[in-house]
Amino acid sequence: MDNHLGYSKHDPKGHNSGNSRNGKGKKTVVIDSEPVELEPPRDRNGSFEPQLVPKRQKYFEGFNDKILAMYARGMSVRDIQACLLDMYKVDVSEGLISQATEGIMEEVKAWQNRPLDSVYPIVFLDCIVVKSREDGKVSNRSVYQALGINMEGQKELLGIWIAQSEGAKFWLGVITELKNRGIRDTFIACVDGLKGFPEAIESVFPQTQIQLCIVHMIRNSVKYVNWKTARSYAKTSRKYIHPLPNSRLKLNSMRSQKSGTASILPSAKCGVSTGNV
Repeated sequence: MDNHLGYSKHDPKGHNSGNSRNGKGKKTVVIDSEPVELEPPRDRNGSFEPQLVPKRQKYFEGFNDKILAMYARGMSVRDIQACLLDMYKVDVSEGLISQATEGIMEEVKAWQNRPLDSVYPIVFLDCIVVKSREDGKVSNRSVYQALGINMEGQKELLGIWIAQSEGAKFWLGVITELKNRGIRDTFIACVDGLKGFPEAIESVFPQTQIQLCIVHMIRNSVKYVNWKTARSYAKTSRKYIHPLPNSRLKLNSMRSQKSGTASILPSAKCGVSTGNV
């Protein structure tokens, strides 16, 4: 309204301007079969056009999508109520907000239990720690993620699971669930260095090759490097770890890395194995 009139409320510039505020009106719109009362502002000339809910609109489409968007960003029910009251001048009940958030759970469960392809050449398994609010308290939660590369070369998020902490026992349950949903074989599983993780994968998919994540390998090795040379060491390690055309080039690259690492880690013993390179 301030932008429409050209001055703010109680501003002396509004005297004899030809148009001014004229209180609020009353309007009923239907949001998912539930009527909701709105109080849109009015001006004396009747030229003001509400942008969020236009005149003569009786149904508010996409309202639940806005509630879900705010809920997905971690806003509580009270925060959503306050935001809707500030934006739309409507006091939405907690029941309507809960109905909108719970209505999508059926779709979420259907996605979680959907059947998967029988073969995924590459599967990435990783866990990240995020902040989560539950019962008004914020705590750390471990989010397990499985990302697969299908036979068409496209990425597919196979599933997301949440637990208190990361462990090989929980990963075993995740891998077993993936098999029960249709996966019969996977060629390569890219994982971090969690203890017991490779054994959990091999117990379900015994033919799968385990590939340790290069980022985790470099990150773990940087712990033994002086902080002044950590950046240059990480850059050098990434250069030598990058896949090379054949095993002979890999061996030569690893030997040259040994000499370069010795200058950064004079007390470390860097050996190169020539078997199965």
